[in-house]
Amino acid sequence: MAWMLVLAAALAAGTAQGAGDPQEGREKAVTCTGCHGVPGYRNSYPSFRVPKLGGQHAGYLVSALKAYRDGQRDHQTMEAQAHQLSEQDMQDIAAYFAQSAASQ
Repeated sequence: MAWMLVLAAALAAGTAQGAGDPQEGREKAVTCTGCHGVPGYRNSYPSFRVPKLGGQHAGYLVSALKAYRDGQRDHQTMEAQAHQLSEQDMQDIAAYFAQSAASQ
């Protein structure tokens, strides 16, 4: 029985570490909002609408950032941004946008 409590505590601690902090993410996402926070913003070349991040699922946002970092998604600006982020930065930014209004 004691080993089950130890295992449960270890799993809970691991989960808490992986979670992002929306307050930290708000500060770290300042660069992101330069494009993703402008309603109706279009990239100049190639021309496309910049996706809104507010209200997106945090797991999706982290996966997307990792894909840019790892070269699985192609966008020079996003690749450069993702390379500068730590795993915790990605979690924090994703947590911020996940809890933000869908307009961002």
